[in-house]
Amino acid sequence: MRNSMVGMITAPAALLLTAALLSGCDVDGTSANSAAPGTTTGTLAVEPTTPRDAHPKRGTASNGAGLTVTGIRIGRQSGYDRVVYDLGGQGTPGWVVQYADRAVQDGSGKVVDVAGVSILEVQILGSAYPFDSAVTPYSGPDPATDPSAPGIAGVYRTLVFEGTTQSFIGVNADRPGFAVSTLSNPTRLVIDIYTA
Repeated sequence: MRNSMVGMITAPAALLLTAALLSGCDVDGTSANSAAPGTTTGTLAVEPTTPRDAHPKRGTASNGAGLTVTGIRIGRQSGYDRVVYDLGGQGTPGWVVQYADRAVQDGSGKVVDVAGVSILEVQILGSAYPFDSAVTPYSGPDPATDPSAPGIAGVYRTLVFEGTTQSFIGVNADRPGFAVSTLSNPTRLVIDIYTA
């Protein structure tokens, strides 16, 4: 009886250890510490565990956060596509991510032409202008695209206005469920959009 109890205790512990080791992987299956700025492609190593519904998602930035988007990456895994916003600066981001009927730029009111069936608006809270964060901002394609992730038509803009970075994700489906999470070392905001 004692040996069977030990097996019951160690099996869950082994699963937790395996999950912890895998959680350091990112879009391209590499270690989270090896992420480089810019647009890259790849597959996911770990399935997200956050909610998968299409309702708005919100998170709170850490006190004193001052983050700048340094890269946008897109990846594909069976059942979902992932957009990663690499962030440089201080603190951890907050977010408001929700579907919008139109892509309207904060501050100017300019309408952004976004490809796809649906528009997912991403607001990264706790943002800073690059001259305040002393971080080189993302300067890659606008929109960022990746043909290996067919659920995503493109990732548009990363403009800062009043402490918030606004971006839009064109989605090639009618408002599918999505999840939002953060990763650290380096700091990233992750949007998973379900395609299955």
